[in-house]
Amino acid sequence: MPSFSTSPLSSPSSRSVRVSSGTLPEKQVRAMFDRIARVYDRMNSVMTAGLDQRWRRRAADLAGVSEGAKALDVATGTGDLAIELRSRGAEVTGLDFSEEMLKLASDKEPAIAWRSGNALALPFADDEFAAATVGFGARNFDDLSRGLEEMARVVRPGGRVVVLEITTPQNPPLSWFFEVWFDRVVPVLGRLAGDPDAYDYLPNSVRRFPGPEGLAAHMAAAGLRDVRWLLTAGGIIALHSGTVEG
Repeated sequence: MPSFSTSPLSSPSSRSVRVSSGTLPEKQVRAMFDRIARVYDRMNSVMTAGLDQRWRRRAADLAGVSEGAKALDVATGTGDLAIELRSRGAEVTGLDFSEEMLKLASDKEPAIAWRSGNALALPFADDEFAAATVGFGARNFDDLSRGLEEMARVVRPGGRVVVLEITTPQNPPLSWFFEVWFDRVVPVLGRLAGDPDAYDYLPNSVRRFPGPEGLAAHMAAAGLRDVRWLLTAGGIIALHSGTVEG
């Protein structure tokens, strides 16, 4: 749920085209996440059979934060990855541009510093954090390279940047299952949740996002070294990590 370059609200027909392509202007994306905030956690649990929390724990492990270290979770949403980082003893800041998401995150864990902000222009100093994470939010960056560069900028040399994201499996039978689940089942769930546009946007945003190799190349170009990734859930989930040069 990060921020995007601004543009005016579009007509319903152009909005439909952007939803189907997995892209939307900032105001529409923010409004969409504000609308679905109350059902967001429940829908994630249903869509992932409850495995999303396990993947966040693995992302927090990859961040490698120690007791008292400062960590940043970008596009924090309702805060679950930030809370995982805090459970490891880190001093955590969670940033998002959806106020409704942040309200829910604050209710879950008041001890975390929840900040409203733009993922493409992080309001933090260079080298301020020991690690930065983003879970299921990088595909929403209007400018992926800039978002990764900002994450690398605010992490001290030697610190980790971790990206947890859905990816499109390439080989059957999992690719068939993925197509049926995300193209047919998820939109139905969205209609049941009362926001079909949001859950049409999800599979299309996944489809346009770079695959594991492409994302690794973006991370390397952002100034990260030792970029590695692992695939889990049969290749549907990718966890990338890289170390800030210095």
